Amino acid sequence: MATLPQPAPYRPAKAILDLGDAFYDPVEAADFPQALLRFRNDRWAPAVGLGDLDDEQWVRHFARFDPLPDNLEQPLALRYHGHQFRVYNPDIGDGRGFLFAQLRDGAGRLLDLGTKGSGQTPFSRFGDGRLTLKGGVREVLATEMLEALGVETSKTFSLVETGEALERNDEPSPTRACVLVRLGHGHIRIGTFQRLAFFKQAEEMARLTRYCLHFLYGEEPNDEDEADAIRLLDRVAAGVARLAASYIAAGFVHGVLNSDNIAISAESFDYGPWRWTPFWDGHFTAAYFDHAGLYSFGRQPEAIHWDLLQLARSLTALAPPEALTPVLDSFPSRFQEALRDALFARLALVPGELAHDLELVGAIETALARRTVGIDRFFFDWRGGALRADGPAASAYREEPFDDFRRLVARHEARPGALAFPYWSDGEPCSMHIDEVEAIWARIDEADDWSALEAKIAALRRMGEAMRASG
Repeated sequence: MATLPQPAPYRPAKAILDLGDAFYDPVEAADFPQALLRFRNDRWAPAVGLGDLDDEQWVRHFARFDPLPDNLEQPLALRYHGHQFRVYNPDIGDGRGFLFAQLRDGAGRLLDLGTKGSGQTPFSRFGDGRLTLKGGVREVLATEMLEALGVETSKTFSLVETGEALERNDEPSPTRACVLVRLGHGHIRIGTFQRLAFFKQAEEMARLTRYCLHFLYGEEPNDEDEADAIRLLDRVAAGVARLAASYIAAGFVHGVLNSDNIAISAESFDYGPWRWTPFWDGHFTAAYFDHAGLYSFGRQPEAIHWDLLQLARSLTALAPPEALTPVLDSFPSRFQEALRDALFARLALVPGELAHDLELVGAIETALARRTVGIDRFFFDWRGGALRADGPAASAYREEPFDDFRRLVARHEARPGALAFPYWSDGEPCSMHIDEVEAIWARIDEADDWSALEAKIAALRRMGEAMRASG
């Protein structure tokens, strides 16, 4: 599990400007009628040297978008294309967000502060460039839960209500509005490369490849286009295989795994119709408009592999297909190993020989697919590899679907500190299912009561601390 961020001084950066103005458009933030601070990430703000901002300064930077010191002088809407539900769309880009600032954390990583709901840009098309407050609250919940479960995700950095009433066709309107700021390891997407391929801009493709290797993966490029392209595809392939595996182990359904929603850094981001599936149901979908189940729970690895293929196709501007194909072909095996790692981390088991470990992975999938026990309940009950209490699912664990699992898990050693936190003595696991999400929002919407959200964030962070206790 990832460690908590450590305080660091403010270290501004403007690396994106090295790419040149072919990659972005300077834009202006919307002038909002109000700015009511609803959430500030006081865990991550100190990690980028912004923890000492008072609330007034915070709102000035993250709702009025006054530039941070020695940082980008004007917000930049990034240009990209992408496949949306497998249909290529050249008419997209940052349509309701922009890159506001870049800075470094204590480890020297380049991080972006990007927005959602900050107003119209040249890519807004017919949209208003705004974000509903419900959408912002949902993103807070998604990122906090994913971070607690060890998924590499962007962090919701700030949420400010803006005093506007929005009309939406797919939810009750008018509804409240907000502007969100996310902290992430880069906003370059697979779709950024697709745009360059679309316009046959090989020189810009090579420049972007070098940028990603250096700033996102901490590697010095060779300045040989083919070698750099192969190396970048290899790094992205390894990263997105881990991303797909972490979604499955978390029981998470992103909902919209279009190629413009896959970051080159392989960090999960951009949360819309997400859900957690209560059971191991491969057909479970998050988006009501995903009629074919393209991005259902069980098809997420396939979807991410398909997006990786689009990156490889774009990189053929720099390297021949036969040089890139072996990297693409490595995805299934990388995913299987990453799934082992993710499931074993959630169970706090020590990995062993991969072939034997994959037997246990198969037994977990087979048992949970019968849907007699929920995903969160299972991982909570079997933390450390042994059933700890005669809880509500005890009888189900004695049934035939769990026979192979019980036999195989007994071979594995628990990680030190697997249960070294009071959370594991609770009666129920911390979960994030749709009924609770709707209940949290209802209290905000109907009574402006934020206490349930605040309590949930505290509970999620407590779970995350318990997960990290075993390393």
